[in-house]
Amino acid sequence: MLSYEEGKKAVIYAREIIEKKVKNDKTHPSDIQGVFDEKQGAFVTIHTHPEHDLRGCIGIPLPVMPLKEAIAEGARSATRDPRFRPLGENELNNIIIEVTILTKPEVIDVNQPQEYLANIEIGRDGLIVEQGMFKGLLLPQVPVEQGWDKEEFLSHTCMKAGLMPDAWFDNSTKIFRFSGQIFTETSPGGGIKEKKIDGSEC
Repeated sequence: MLSYEEGKKAVIYAREIIEKKVKNDKTHPSDIQGVFDEKQGAFVTIHTHPEHDLRGCIGIPLPVMPLKEAIAEGARSATRDPRFRPLGENELNNIIIEVTILTKPEVIDVNQPQEYLANIEIGRDGLIVEQGMFKGLLLPQVPVEQGWDKEEFLSHTCMKAGLMPDAWFDNSTKIFRFSGQIFTETSPGGGIKEKKIDGSEC
């Protein structure tokens, strides 16, 4: 768990990386240390302001690199999320940055697929679906924002992986869960708060 001050640093750092990427600024970003040198997964999400439409969301789900590198990689990549046109410099004052710090994903072991429903909690868990070369991830806040139940959450994660919605019934499919700690700007480059999965302040 990050402290509020550490979470604030994470968001400020992500915005700095995003702005440097969009402006093609090659100078080195500020250095952040301590917990940011530990390996942990993170996602960076860009929303429009004030509409709060998704503008980009990419990250590193597994703790395979230092947290600051995961944030930097997610931030740079989110500016060129393939689902959207590249982020433009004229948009920088009209976006808010959100950073989600992830726990290490754990596989959900079940005897029958229906048992997944009892092992998933909306508002706590994010999901990863994996089947062979296919893999998809949805953050914990997504089913809350979309109003999905557990079955819909599983189905949409399967589709995110490029699979059929009912692929979670297949015994060759692996389902992982993880949780996230979310820090977000409240306005473009403005105040930063930690928020619960339901969008409220902690």
